[in-house]
Amino acid sequence: MSVFTPLERHELEAFLAPYGLGRLRDFQGIAAGSENSNFFVSLEQGEFVLTLIERGPSADLPFFIELLDVLHEAGLPVPYALRTESGEALRCLAEKPALLQPRLPGKHVTVANPHHCQEVGSLLAHIHLATRAHVLERKSDRGLDWMLEEGPSLALKLPEAQLPLLRDALAEIHALKPRILALPRANLHADLFRDNVLFDGNHLAGVIDFYNACAGPMLYDLAIALNDWCSDADGSLDPHRAQALLGAYATLRPFTPAEAELWPAMLRIACVRFWLSRLIAADSFAGQEVLIHDPGEFQHRLLQRQQVEVALPFAL
Repeated sequence: MSVFTPLERHELEAFLAPYGLGRLRDFQGIAAGSENSNFFVSLEQGEFVLTLIERGPSADLPFFIELLDVLHEAGLPVPYALRTESGEALRCLAEKPALLQPRLPGKHVTVANPHHCQEVGSLLAHIHLATRAHVLERKSDRGLDWMLEEGPSLALKLPEAQLPLLRDALAEIHALKPRILALPRANLHADLFRDNVLFDGNHLAGVIDFYNACAGPMLYDLAIALNDWCSDADGSLDPHRAQALLGAYATLRPFTPAEAELWPAMLRIACVRFWLSRLIAADSFAGQEVLIHDPGEFQHRLLQRQQVEVALPFAL
């Protein structure tokens, strides 16, 4: 179970009292998280999610709170931070920064179909449109600079057969970095995988876990989402799902020629980001009862992205 900081009932009751949401009925840890400790919390006045922030500087938390407020005010299904009766959103529990948020309805999708992908494409476009005019600045702690810094040292731990793939990918990132940073920007979710989206039937009911959110090229966010929602088991892209996601997105925000040029490379870069971060997690949490995602999944996807046949819609 991915709960890094266990809680006692009495300390949770004391933490929850200032919200004025009634007595604590029940709580349980959520096994799906891989970076923070999350708990389902049942109170007399409803169902909530409590998050203890385990990774990243606490100085960034006001950014996450403000971003979720912006998206909530735009009518998007996000878990905005609840305030206590005295107006506090960010508090401390078990010596960790803590946020209480409404629990959104729905379930995660294990096997995605074109309709799911269409809904995700539309949702991602709405996130970008809600923020592109007034981007809240935060540099990603897993961005291009991080990849270029961490990649060479992680390469030393890889089997020799995988070295050329990573070496070439890092060279591509270095060469394209100025052009990537010049692409149209907004605030990004930057982790829009299937386990961060909730569906209620066929309706997309919620998007969660914004703790990788940042400012950056919108195309990068799209590549991250597409690599998860539209990949087959062998790492290749399913064209039907990909076209559904991209078409729904482009209906709301048309792509630029510069984005079309960089699209294949961006899919590869999004693979590198998660290949490297999963390698780090696998090494850091080896032998612990923590959810560890397979780094090889993104190594295979990067291999498949050496040739990209799914173009952005206006270029079809």
